[in-house]
Amino acid sequence: MSHSVYGKMWVAAQGALQDLLEEELPADPPRPQKDRLLVFQTLATFYVKYLQVLRGLEAVYDQIVHPQKRRVVRHVLDGVMGRLLELKNEMVELEFSEFHYYDDILQDLKLTPEDLEVPVPRYFVSERLRVLKDRERILGQILMRAGHFERETAPARSMSLEEAARLVQVSERARQGRLRARFMREIRQEEEKERLAKTRGASSLDPHEAATRIQKVWLGYSQRKKTKKERLEEMIFLGMIPPPQQQKLSAAQLRVRQVESARRLVQEEHEAQYQEALSSIKEAVRDVEGPDVKETLQEQIRQWFIECRDATGKFPDFPDAEDGGSAAIFAEKTPEQVAAELAAKEEEKDKKNKSKGKKDKKSGKKEKGKTKDKKGKSKGKKGKGDAEEEEEGWKMAPSNFLPTMTEGSKTYREVWENRDEKHNFSQRFDAQLVREEKRVEVEEEIRIQVDELMRQELKNLKLAVDREKGKKKKGKKGSKKKKKGKKGGKKKKKKERDLTADRTIESLYEELVEAGLLVRPLNVRLSDYIGEYSYLGTTLRQADIEPMPSLSDVRQLIALYGILPLGSQAVHEKAPLLKTLLLAGPAGVGKRMLVHALCTETGANLFNLSPGNLAGKYPGRSGLQMILHMVFKVARQLQPSVVWIGDAEKTFYKKVPKPEKEMEPKRLKKDLPKILKSIKPEDRVLIVGTTHRPYEADLKPFCKVYKKIVLIPRPDYASRLVLWRHVIQEHGGQLTNSLDLSSLAKVTDGYTQGHILQAVRAVLDERRLQQLGKRPLAALEFVAPLARQDPVYKEEEETFKVWYAKTPLGRKRAKAARGAEEEGQTKKGKGKGKGKKGKKKKKKK
Repeated sequence: MSHSVYGKMWVAAQGALQDLLEEELPADPPRPQKDRLLVFQTLATFYVKYLQVLRGLEAVYDQIVHPQKRRVVRHVLDGVMGRLLELKNEMVELEFSEFHYYDDILQDLKLTPEDLEVPVPRYFVSERLRVLKDRERILGQILMRAGHFERETAPARSMSLEEAARLVQVSERARQGRLRARFMREIRQEEEKERLAKTRGASSLDPHEAATRIQKVWLGYSQRKKTKKERLEEMIFLGMIPPPQQQKLSAAQLRVRQVESARRLVQEEHEAQYQEALSSIKEAVRDVEGPDVKETLQEQIRQWFIECRDATGKFPDFPDAEDGGSAAIFAEKTPEQVAAELAAKEEEKDKKNKSKGKKDKKSGKKEKGKTKDKKGKSKGKKGKGDAEEEEEGWKMAPSNFLPTMTEGSKTYREVWENRDEKHNFSQRFDAQLVREEKRVEVEEEIRIQVDELMRQELKNLKLAVDREKGKKKKGKKGSKKKKKGKKGGKKKKKKERDLTADRTIESLYEELVEAGLLVRPLNVRLSDYIGEYSYLGTTLRQADIEPMPSLSDVRQLIALYGILPLGSQAVHEKAPLLKTLLLAGPAGVGKRMLVHALCTETGANLFNLSPGNLAGKYPGRSGLQMILHMVFKVARQLQPSVVWIGDAEKTFYKKVPKPEKEMEPKRLKKDLPKILKSIKPEDRVLIVGTTHRPYEADLKPFCKVYKKIVLIPRPDYASRLVLWRHVIQEHGGQLTNSLDLSSLAKVTDGYTQGHILQAVRAVLDERRLQQLGKRPLAALEFVAPLARQDPVYKEEEETFKVWYAKTPLGRKRAKAARGAEEEGQTKKGKGKGKGKKGKKKKKKK
């Protein structure tokens, strides 16, 4: 697409954002709301609208080539991402649930469930591509030197003598059968040759009759083929049959990809030119306009000296550099206003000194008056209480990102909305804007130099005219006291001892890789986690039934809680801080895959602190402290980073099983809370735990560490249907009419993604793929591999539900549900009571 198309997309996104800002920042502050449903509808509507703005801005930022426009878009984009996280946090605190459903809002806004997918900004990886490639190369070199190879060798299986003899017998019988089949095929060929030789001597058919037979066969074949094709097209159009699998991209799709990659190269070229211009234009502005600016500033400050002396009778005090220097003098104020402010400050100081002496005299009178005024005060308090009761209700929490978006929108309106860019067809940087920006910087630098000169000049003037000799100011003593207080505060805070102060980050990185604590993440995307939207979520909640989350909901939460904060420093510093994330669910639902996808989408390092991986490494208390110190030091230096703790329940075992005592699974239990305290908002480090048996852990300390828990269920019917289709096509299978995917998805209720993947791999081997042309796939072939695996039974799923209900968020939701039921019962009771009273009155009459 062209520059103008992306420009129009930017205009549309900014227009939608401006409407949202006007709704969120009205002229009159909104009143508190008491209706929870109305509050949720408001929050959810904002959330869905901001999601569409984010999608538009992300596409614009990825493809727009103007370097200055990209900075404005990036500023707004970070603000929208942060606001999304704030709204999600508000909905969680309101509903006491991590999963929400937006069916009504999607209908009102004419959107589809696909529009709820959280887009992952591509700049998370593209702007750090060189760094990531260098890191990958270094990681490969370290693994090669250490002798670690990622090839998985299957362990040799021992067998008994009887099994070996049976295996030899089966192989021998198969060999004899193949030989017998070859002999029979040769015999049939000989018989066919003899039969053809005998028929050659027979009389041939009449040419007309032969032609008629050929036409009959051909017409029947062509008509059947045409009918079959038309029927197939009709079924595809109706959605009864999936469209044929496209092995290659079309020419248009290839062209789009080429254009997008070409635009990214242009982005890099324009960015390099812009960086060069920043330094060259700044030097030019300093050389050309610097002397005039310096002279003008000096004249203005001298004029201020004279005007202040005429107004007050003495020369003013020059503002300190901390207060802004001469910039504070001319911040939209006249010399008379500045002098008035100085006089007002002096009066305030005198009042404070006088009020200190009067406090002791008034204290006795106040104590006497307290007893008299008690009754009056109590009445006043009641009045205040009534006002507070009126203001009870839900209010939107203050946002850290609304000012960011407002500032970005203001910049867009003032600079770019009506800017004429006909001359800038190639969308290079705007030199005029650069000059204006650098002129301000040069003026600030020159102002600092001028302030030093004018302070000395003011001192000389005071000595000469006012005969004021260099007296020591009280402000300096106060500043010294403040500094002393600061020093005392520093002594209270103890700095953490650096155990590896004499070592470089490179050496620590290499040691962690060799120890297997820093691993290479798999190259999987979040979009590879296949799952469908839950279409019954809203209906079930209206019936007071808590639905199990869908895989699409899980994918959205990983993007919101993991990818967006880790990918952007600006978002991570201001958004609600999330230090830990727990993925809980049955074995095979894709928890480990989500951890690797989190690292791939953000370019994060992956550290493995699972109990099984720590067994036998760095023994003892000192060894554990060294591990944690090295891991989190490297994680902070090379952020973003993900610290993965697999089998997280083992760290918080209620009772360690005997076979696992040697592994010491509870090594991290005491140190994890201390580590969490050391993680600050500027540290893009996320601790992710995965568990398939969370109910075996001690719940209280477990939930203290992992405050954000995502429950991942087994896939539902819709997700299984999409998953079967995707996995079969990915492994080279072909979808035909003989393969009933709907029945296959229905039969595999209870099986996880891992079970389905193993079944497809077992069926679609090399030999079966070669036979697809002659023998298409059938659903019955996948039943045998699935039968060898144990599904997730309902009892296990109920165990997960019961455990999740005991977590802090689950308890809050249950409490809120009980409160809602009690309110409903009280309302019904009041209605019945009123009805009974009315009947009694009628009887009396």
